[in-house]
Amino acid sequence: MQPGIALVSDMSLSLFLTMALMGLRLWELQPVLAFITAAMLVQIALVIAFVLLIVFRAMGKDYQAAVVCAGFGGIALGSTATAIANMTAVTREHGAAREAFIVVPLVCGFVIDIANALVISLMAG
Repeated sequence: MQPGIALVSDMSLSLFLTMALMGLRLWELQPVLAFITAAMLVQIALVIAFVLLIVFRAMGKDYQAAVVCAGFGGIALGSTATAIANMTAVTREHGAAREAFIVVPLVCGFVIDIANALVISLMAG
């Protein structure tokens, strides 16, 4: 990725995450904090197991697979922005993974969003 594009990308992602976090009113969640904590711990454990046992092996057990796993973990635990942040952190430390940066955002942005729209419309209709 070119340095200028990478800088704009990183700044945009940081701005998006900052704005999203500033809008949270965590004090309103206090009555259900124990349930949320337990649900998050179970979700994290299941995502880690799925990534290690299925995604990494299915993607080819190489560096590209490791970067895709970082992205998948971000998707499963957050959003496409989280996936990109995870993948950027891995590639900044260990080198570029162009194929992973093509596959994960396309799958995230296209397949998942279309599937969500279909499921929501089927459930509501």
